[in-house]
Amino acid sequence: MLTLHHLEYSQSYRVLWLLEELGTDYELKLYERDKETRLAPSALKAISPLGTSPVVSHGELNLAETSAIFDYILDQHPESSLRPAPNSAPRTDYLFWFHAAQGSLMPMMLMSIVFQMLETRTPGLIRPLIKMVLGKASSAMVKPRVKLLLDKAETDLEATGWFAGESMTAADMMLSYPIESAYTKGLLKGKYPNCEAWVERIKQVPSYQSAKEKDGKPSAIFQF
Repeated sequence: MLTLHHLEYSQSYRVLWLLEELGTDYELKLYERDKETRLAPSALKAISPLGTSPVVSHGELNLAETSAIFDYILDQHPESSLRPAPNSAPRTDYLFWFHAAQGSLMPMMLMSIVFQMLETRTPGLIRPLIKMVLGKASSAMVKPRVKLLLDKAETDLEATGWFAGESMTAADMMLSYPIESAYTKGLLKGKYPNCEAWVERIKQVPSYQSAKEKDGKPSAIFQF
């Protein structure tokens, strides 16, 4: 049986949601972050090949990286409609958004979080300087890139309300963490109504809600 080693307030929530949506048997092991460092505990680091979350165990296999885990699990469920078939109409959109979630949007959101952490944890005397430097870096690189991606997301959601075809796919699940993060930070409000509606739509999916119950936290999004 596959085991999901689930760290609170982490990207592994998406894997939990995937397993709930597939209705497959799995074991869930919950881990809390270190109260001082806010990083993964040593028990999880001992299992993960990278010392990070998410990670799944299946027999002798320990597998990290969200997109790799998604593909591995979906390979066990070829009947699932969560991954559009090759040569099908929504396949190209699926491939783009499935990989853009981790390859383009998630790095920008994480960089924004790291900038915020550095600013709040910098000693007061040099904080104004650090804030100025990080602000320029954010304005030059992070914000423009995020805007381009959210602009495309807003346009692509116009047709069906989903990112790849007429129904939810694994691409929507992969995008949930970075776009929910943008939603929580107020980046969507008043600017991206289709994205806002999409966030509210996924929250009504029964498997999202059952994953939320098993996660047991008020939010799936990690905030410093």
